[in-house]
Amino acid sequence: NSHIRRLTDEERVGEIAHMLSGATLLLLLGLLFGGCSVFDGQYVRVTPHAVQSSQGQQESAGIRTYAELRAALTEMTAAGRESMVLLTQDYPEPLLEENMESAKLYACTFDPIGAYAVEDLTYEIGTKGGQTAVAVTISYRHSQSDIRGIVELESADELEASVLQAMEQIESRHVVLVHGYKDTDFGQMVQKLAQANPKSIMECPQVTADAYGRGATRLVELTFSYENSKDVLQQMQAQVRNVFDSASLYVSGDGDDHQKLSQLYSFLMDRFNYTMDTSITPSYSLLRHGVGDSRAFAMVFSAMCRDAGLECLMVTGTKNAEPWTWNIVQDAGQYYHLDLTQCKEDGFFHERTDDAMGGYVWDYSAFPACGGAARETTAEEP
Repeated sequence: NSHIRRLTDEERVGEIAHMLSGATLLLLLGLLFGGCSVFDGQYVRVTPHAVQSSQGQQESAGIRTYAELRAALTEMTAAGRESMVLLTQDYPEPLLEENMESAKLYACTFDPIGAYAVEDLTYEIGTKGGQTAVAVTISYRHSQSDIRGIVELESADELEASVLQAMEQIESRHVVLVHGYKDTDFGQMVQKLAQANPKSIMECPQVTADAYGRGATRLVELTFSYENSKDVLQQMQAQVRNVFDSASLYVSGDGDDHQKLSQLYSFLMDRFNYTMDTSITPSYSLLRHGVGDSRAFAMVFSAMCRDAGLECLMVTGTKNAEPWTWNIVQDAGQYYHLDLTQCKEDGFFHERTDDAMGGYVWDYSAFPACGGAARETTAEEP
């Protein structure tokens, strides 16, 4: 019959589509137009193939260069977007496939957010409205809320303050994007911060760190592990802060350095008949239960001195060949050693010069020299 014509390939697909259910059709198309795996670097080119925008899928502006192509993928990962059509009509077609592979490698490996968040990135090169286009689909190992929760730091100098805030808020995970990143010993940093902030950090957590990306900007994921629950640690924080507030009220605002130091010593020693022992919650155990070691005394006293406007350092060394911690305080412009546990044993507050520190060993180059006439406060002094 001269009026009968052969169906084109596109028309056959249309006829089949009418006969198949929506779910079956999607499954068939998925098998036909499979994408690429970020791990094996393979891809499928479908020609001709009309790229369709699915519900919620957005289109990019016209992409003409490799830099724009790479930027489009990194912007997708930074937003946690799962799909997008990249319009590449003016892109040099011979380079498109090769450049898509390079851009994918950059977005999933070199870019910090992509390296951290992307599970898989696939794409299809085809046409949309008669123009060359690339349909990109991304699956993620982290949610959009996780990506939005990344803290961006302008330099590595801001890293310590950001980690301190996470520890004070007892976060289990802290993710930061650091510009100008430098290799960091996070275990050492966490111990230092816990020691310097006994008023707000009740327990020094175990920390693991994973860095993502390559180059000067890195994404760092920190995971904190605590022995105590967050609720318990928050209760400890509140109780310890109350004690620190009481210590501030105990110190005379008009007194000299020596008077303030001796007042803080009295405040601590009058609380308990202390038991010398080590705790994973040093400031809480010391201030609420009277249990602590030399390190706990030195940590707490140093923080109370700072609140009172007094200079007080922590010294880690040995005493009679045993690990020991004590303080160096500034009193009327002079520096002196102050071992609260020894004062407790002797029964009165007293400062000592370097020459009087027999049996103690410390890094002399790391601390100011302690000299002058040391002062004592006996029980009879006001």
